[in-house]
Amino acid sequence: MTDSPTALDLPQVDPLPEGTQKYFDICEEKLGMVPNVLRAYAFDIAKLDAFTAMYNDLMLGDSNLTKLEREMIAVAVSSVNKCFYCLTAHGAAVRQLSGDPQLGEHLVMNWRTAPLDDRQRAMLAFAEKMTLESHRIEEADRQALRDHGFTDRDIFDIASIAGFFNMTNRVASATDMRPNAAYHAQAR
Repeated sequence: MTDSPTALDLPQVDPLPEGTQKYFDICEEKLGMVPNVLRAYAFDIAKLDAFTAMYNDLMLGDSNLTKLEREMIAVAVSSVNKCFYCLTAHGAAVRQLSGDPQLGEHLVMNWRTAPLDDRQRAMLAFAEKMTLESHRIEEADRQALRDHGFTDRDIFDIASIAGFFNMTNRVASATDMRPNAAYHAQAR
């Protein structure tokens, strides 16, 4: 394996623009690494900026969904799609945010076997249905979420996160995006 974050020959812009370098420096400081997904997009700064803006809004921005719930959606969707990168990176985030090293692995293998409450099960069932057969979602599916206390804004956030990870899973798989080795040992 090379140092390249993907199987594609797309070198990172060099030198990085000042704002991008600062963002990568913050990642290094806070995470101890620059996630390979960012490195993969760094061949085209406009694409990197679009990716990070959407990711940061969905996963870190204002929402009634907790950070753990958002990461759980990422893992459940990535499990259906068998995305090695996202299962590794977001499985680590679930372990870290939940304080439960088994939960991330449960979600990776089969979220239905995980010790979840009914609200979380409804959320992940919706995300899974969206991943497998979004054309079959109907009002009853949205109502099931409302019945578990989700607002319409929450439903929009669940759908947006699931949609985002369906897209990124496909890009990661198609380019053989490789997770940083550090993810494998985090929160164990």
